[in-house]
Amino acid sequence: MSSQDLSITAKLINGGVAGLVGVTCVFPIDLAKTRLQNQHGKDMYRGIMDCLMKTARAEGFLGMYRGAAVNLTLVTPEKAIKLAANDFFRQLLMEDVMQQNLKMEMLAGCGAGMCQVVVTCPMEMLKIQLQDAGRLAVRHQGLASATPSSRSFTTGSVSAHKHPSATLIARELLRTQGLAGLYMGLGATLLRDAPFSIIYFPLFANLNHLGLNELTGKASFAHSFASGCAAGSIAAVTVTPLDVLKTRIQTLKKGLGEDVYSGIGDCARKLWTQEGPSAFMKGAGCRALVIAPLFGIAQGVYFIGIGECILKSFE
Repeated sequence: MSSQDLSITAKLINGGVAGLVGVTCVFPIDLAKTRLQNQHGKDMYRGIMDCLMKTARAEGFLGMYRGAAVNLTLVTPEKAIKLAANDFFRQLLMEDVMQQNLKMEMLAGCGAGMCQVVVTCPMEMLKIQLQDAGRLAVRHQGLASATPSSRSFTTGSVSAHKHPSATLIARELLRTQGLAGLYMGLGATLLRDAPFSIIYFPLFANLNHLGLNELTGKASFAHSFASGCAAGSIAAVTVTPLDVLKTRIQTLKKGLGEDVYSGIGDCARKLWTQEGPSAFMKGAGCRALVIAPLFGIAQGVYFIGIGECILKSFE
């Protein structure tokens, strides 16, 4: 195996390990983000803690990890592609990857964001259905108790709404809509992920550069972690309006009175007119709390070089 092949393999391992650790740590907050973004007004959840407490009471501790299996399965290739693609484009566009060139760093970040959606779009499509099922089940149950004869959005028991299967959802989408069903909301995902990476990667590179050790050529774990947290939270909050649109578009089942959207423009127009401009920032705090440690852990693991250590142990 050549040194270049070794480097690529190590980057893929680093990205995968970082994604697994990060998702496990922050998934409940990500679930709260999805439910807050999908609710119209504040009729069910008043904020992050209220959402998490109600979820824990209604669905148990494991209810806060609804949809985590999809994320944990696909986050390894997703994070690996994102981090490795950014490095690839930096090497392709810049003669010296250690130099600071904002324009090239932004282009590399954009390339990484566009590459990752191959995995991100179907992953989030399935994850959102699982995460939002509990909210719909509680809403359905509440409406049924208020008006027993009414059916709010789909037929079936509360438990069917509450505990759907990612495999069944994927099979149904493939059967009825083909591969395009799993890639519903691809445009919105690109619209979110490309700007996120354009902001995140150059910002992280410049913050991390401030802590580089001249002898090792690498920043300390603490500095890489802090740089990842800072860059991730700033990028996450900045693109929250695009994430809200993506979440609404990718949510297949709607509650009574909740809109169906024909596209990004239709979703943005209805959100603005019906819920006001503040609706575009729903879940911003959750996103910052999710992305900051997620990318802090990712960059810390990446720069420690766990992948290199694993590969050396097999030599």
